[in-house]
Amino acid sequence: MMQQLKDFPFDIRISFHKVIDQYEQEVKEIESSISRQYMENMLEYISDYPELTEGFEDPKLLKKYKEPIKILLDDLFPSILTNNEIKAASVPFHNILFNSSKRLKEILNNAGEDFEVSFRNMNEEVLYIFACIQILRQYYNYEVDVSRPMYYDIPDKDGIKRHYRIAMNADFVEIFKKDNAPEITQKDVDVLLQNVDDLDLWKEKIPPNSYVFKGFTIVNLTDVTIDDAISELKTTLIFEEVNEAEELQKLQEIFRSIYKIPDLRVGFTVFNRRDMVFERMENEEAKSFILDEKMVNDCATGICERGFQKLIDNNSYFTISNVDNYIKNNNNLLAKNLKKNKVKSCLLAPIAKNGKLLGILELASERKNELNSINAIKLDDILPYIVTTVERNRNDFENRVKAVIQSECTSIHPSVLWVFEKEAKKFIKDYDKDGLASFKDISFKDVYPLYGQIDIVASSEARNSAIKKDLLDQLEIILDIIKKAYDIEELPIYDQVKYRISDFKEELQENLNASSEQKVFNLLKKEVNPLMSHLKKQSEDIRKLVKEYTEMLNPETGLVYNHRKKYDETVQQINRTMSRYIDKKQIQAQEIYPHYFERYKTDGVDHNMYIGASMANKRPFNKVYLFNLRLWQLSTMCEMENRFYQLQENTPTKLEAASLILVYNSTMSIRYRMDEKKFDVDGTYNARYEIIKKRIDKAFVKGTEERVTQKGKMTIVYSQSSDEREYLQYIKYLQAKKYFGEDIELLELEDVQGVVGLKAIRVNVLYSPDSNHPEKTITYEDLMEELH
Repeated sequence: MMQQLKDFPFDIRISFHKVIDQYEQEVKEIESSISRQYMENMLEYISDYPELTEGFEDPKLLKKYKEPIKILLDDLFPSILTNNEIKAASVPFHNILFNSSKRLKEILNNAGEDFEVSFRNMNEEVLYIFACIQILRQYYNYEVDVSRPMYYDIPDKDGIKRHYRIAMNADFVEIFKKDNAPEITQKDVDVLLQNVDDLDLWKEKIPPNSYVFKGFTIVNLTDVTIDDAISELKTTLIFEEVNEAEELQKLQEIFRSIYKIPDLRVGFTVFNRRDMVFERMENEEAKSFILDEKMVNDCATGICERGFQKLIDNNSYFTISNVDNYIKNNNNLLAKNLKKNKVKSCLLAPIAKNGKLLGILELASERKNELNSINAIKLDDILPYIVTTVERNRNDFENRVKAVIQSECTSIHPSVLWVFEKEAKKFIKDYDKDGLASFKDISFKDVYPLYGQIDIVASSEARNSAIKKDLLDQLEIILDIIKKAYDIEELPIYDQVKYRISDFKEELQENLNASSEQKVFNLLKKEVNPLMSHLKKQSEDIRKLVKEYTEMLNPETGLVYNHRKKYDETVQQINRTMSRYIDKKQIQAQEIYPHYFERYKTDGVDHNMYIGASMANKRPFNKVYLFNLRLWQLSTMCEMENRFYQLQENTPTKLEAASLILVYNSTMSIRYRMDEKKFDVDGTYNARYEIIKKRIDKAFVKGTEERVTQKGKMTIVYSQSSDEREYLQYIKYLQAKKYFGEDIELLELEDVQGVVGLKAIRVNVLYSPDSNHPEKTITYEDLMEELH
């Protein structure tokens, strides 16, 4: 029995009865005696094989009846065309081919012994529905359009996959309905066509094995490899959401099919017209035969003058069919890299728009003459799509650049971008209407502010200490050089400069003030530097000391930049790490409720947040979101302090941190200031919040000279008793989570310039050498659950 597809609507019987019937009819009508005699002889021969008329289910019998089938189908498969036509008889839906033309046999032999033909993108479910449609069309004569093309993908002897479109002839097929098969009405057809993907419905209307297929089909294959490759290339280029590495590999496979070169390699080089240089693509896996491993190179030394003229000036193909000959006459970067990559022939195609070169598509072969000026024209139909893609990718990249600039250089946070987009659309609409438009200020009413900072303790003192050490080191080095010079040549000027330097050293050791650095700078400029120019001409030892001293100087200031460099690098590393961490945590915080967030670097990292209904696009607001965000802020700042001290293990300078949170329980209005490109509080009353922010970290504990912010402690400044109760709950919860220790202080603060009645909670932060705090955002709901 034939190995039927699982749950197939047909029982298939291979039969040639319709061919035999047609020959018998022609015998009666044909006038030519020669043709009649041939047909009569052929029918007499076939009559010895009744199975060909009755039909059979076992495909193995095709081999047994190979010769009579060949004779019977001789008119349908003329031997004179067998070397040209790609043709075979087939058992439909089962990919069983027989009586194949010589050309098809050769194609299948080249594919390998293990290769089996199969329809592209045709699984058993699709084949079932496709077979049902044939029943509707041929048995019931319903008008159902089934023009979906079918393809075979068959590799050639070089392993390149060739694509063949299938044209199927079903003239020699009959379909019979079994007694148990339900009748199909027009109403049934309407339902089926509305539910083409519902396999269960199709099986209900046309159950498995409810019809008989008797006959055979004829398939004609057409090689559409180039057309299919171009179509696939268009799809690859148009489809934007594709992995770049996969896209590059796919493009290479497509070009191999088009050019029939199994080891063809594809590269791409970007052209920067502004700087007149070639550049590598951003994707590291992208190959460039012009640049190879170089990231950038000027055009003049990159390619030859003829290549420059063809590609850049004329936007035409530049082919090198024999690279060895090209290398003999050229010594540019292209020639060197073609030789390095064992390229023997290559094709460089300009990717240009409106006469402006965007980049160069590179095709390379390891054999000479395989790529040449003749087969270059194969790219004519392809390049427009590549141009569109390159232009789109360039625009996308420029948009990304703009997005980075907006993200890093302005304060338009994504959470409030919708308001700006709304106003921008109104601006464009007004401008298009009468040429007059203004971008109105963006404001948000009734929002709750949150402010926090992690600051470097005594940063001014640490910076001044670094400056002092550098100045003293520099003066000591100069003094040592002059002493050695004085031993060689006792000039009075040496003695005078030694005295001046010693005097400055004593002054610096006692006190560093605002003018100290300038005084040293003036001394160096007027007295020391001219002296150093003279000392360069002294003995070899002195000249070496002067050279070593000069190399220690910052070329911009002329001062030693060692301790300050360590301090600056430490601060930059801390700020960068803290900023990245809070940015990462912000992704989780935005899931709580959309809110505005900004952070900025000083000697540490400060951040502002605003949350309220007016900032979220049509999303209801509840104060529980505010409580969640406050708890998130508190836990996140604890984690940031931990990372601060973990980072200190590898920084050149050791610093201390103090953290502070300002709790403000009233809502306010904020406005985006177009001139400053940032959000600020709106109104005189709300300005009080900004005053508090700027002054609280300098506030003292009431009745003492102790700063409210202390290293190793989290300070929470507030004014209302309800704030105190709320944050003591948070602290108790975070103590259980090992964020805080047991040392809690409730403090009153001294009044600071117009701000009175402030209080503070101070609690010690627990530090861990490793980051043991969970990445999961701690939520107010977790707190409530634990409290209850």
